[in-house]
Amino acid sequence: MQSIPVDTSRLGVLRCAVEPETKYSNYENREVKKDRDGNTVYTVGVMVRQEGRRVSVIEIAVPGEPKGIVEGVEVRVTGLEAFAWSMGDRHGVSFRASAITPVATPAPASGPAAGKGGGA
Repeated sequence: MQSIPVDTSRLGVLRCAVEPETKYSNYENREVKKDRDGNTVYTVGVMVRQEGRRVSVIEIAVPGEPKGIVEGVEVRVTGLEAFAWSMGDRHGVSFRASAITPVATPAPASGPAAGKGGGA
């Protein structure tokens, strides 16, 4: 299976649509999927919004549990790769990344100009 690097800077705003969930290699007997290094693989639903109103949700597999990823938070996806796959008459594209992290939000302003009113 050939990996195709994805330029995330061209994807617009990325937000968590579905919080990290453990990925199973065999769902029936609840066998947890591990990567080559033995890390548990998690799946995160990421909402991609490019120009306009068009929104897509892609599921991205990532090694290790992503911290601070909750529904609605803007995220940064590092090392995103796409893989075309087919099994019999089924086919699709899957995604894998080396990391998914929350985008830091600016801290609230402080100082005299930040809190107007309430003075004596």
